[in-house]
Amino acid sequence: MKTILLTAFMLWNFQGIKAQNTIKMENQIEIQAITDAIENYYFKGIYEGDEILLGSVFQPGTFLFGDVKGQPYFKTVDLYLDGVKNRQSPKDSGKPFKGEILHISVVNSIAVAELNVKMYDFNYRDFLSFHKINGRWLIVNKMLTDTSR
Repeated sequence: MKTILLTAFMLWNFQGIKAQNTIKMENQIEIQAITDAIENYYFKGIYEGDEILLGSVFQPGTFLFGDVKGQPYFKTVDLYLDGVKNRQSPKDSGKPFKGEILHISVVNSIAVAELNVKMYDFNYRDFLSFHKINGRWLIVNKMLTDTSR
């Protein structure tokens, strides 16, 4: 009887470990997909001033909120992309640019990424909300603040 109970307990325990490992592996796959979206569309689009590339990672209708140099900041994604299109890109400015992913947290089909973006004379902290829509991770909200002070 002890052997049966011990065997049943071990099987139950190993099954839990396998489920946890599967969830961790799935999360790592999703984190990698979000990392790719940030690096290849968000950072690259900002750096190059490519509003089409940058816009492809945003869900239409997305809002951007925050503060820059202590002043409230609010834009629609369309206004933001128009600004990117009509300014000198960080690449063309000759000033340093560095995008860094600080943290990504995924729960089911939603995620939040915390980033640090150094460009021009600013050091931004961005919080991007993602939603997996039709198999793609898209930014559905952006909050930012200028931490240069």
